[in-house]
Amino acid sequence: MDIAGYLALIVWAVFVNNLVLAQFLGICPFMGVSKKVESAVGMSAAVLFVTTMAAIITFLLYQGLLVPAKLQYLQTIVFILVIASLVQFVEMVIKKVSPTLFAALGIFLPLITTNCAVLGTAILAIKKDFDFMQTLVFGVASALGFGLVLILFAAIRERLAVNVETPRSMRGVPIGLVAAGILSLAFLGFSGMVKL
Repeated sequence: MDIAGYLALIVWAVFVNNLVLAQFLGICPFMGVSKKVESAVGMSAAVLFVTTMAAIITFLLYQGLLVPAKLQYLQTIVFILVIASLVQFVEMVIKKVSPTLFAALGIFLPLITTNCAVLGTAILAIKKDFDFMQTLVFGVASALGFGLVLILFAAIRERLAVNVETPRSMRGVPIGLVAAGILSLAFLGFSGMVKL
C-alpha cells in the first residue's frame, strides 16, 4: 500500500467508519466520560495507547499463533485476555514510572478494559485482512477518531450544560443523545469520501 492508500485508511477510520458514530462501539465511555473536556482528553490519550498496542499484539498473536494452529475461533477470547493484560501492565508501569500521570488518568485505565472500541478495532483489522502496517495505522487512526468524537462531544455537553436552557425532561442524557445524533449526522457527510 502506498502513502495515498494509508491516507485513505486514516480518513476512513477517523471519519467514515468512526468506531462510535458508525460502528456504535465504545458508547459507554462516550456517554459516561464526556461530561468534561479534561476527562475526555485523558480517556482519549489512554485509549490511543492501549488501542495501538492491542492492535499490534493481537495481530501478531492471530497471525503467529492462532492461524498456524487453526484456532481462529478463539480470537475473541484471546483478544479480550490480551487487552485486559495490556491494561493491567500499562497501569503498573505508569504507576511506577509516573505517579502524577497515573493520578491524572485515575479511573480511565481500568475503564479501557471494558471498552469495546479497543476489542472492535482488533477484530475489524482481522476481518478486513489488513497486513501489519495497515493494522498499526488502522489502530492509531481508530483511536484518534474515537478521541476526536469524545472530545467534540464533551465540548458540546459542557456548552449545553452552561449556555442552553433545556426543558427539565431533556436535561442530562436525553439532550446528550440528541447531540450525539446530530454529531453522527455531521460525520455521515464524510461517508462518500473513501471506500475500502
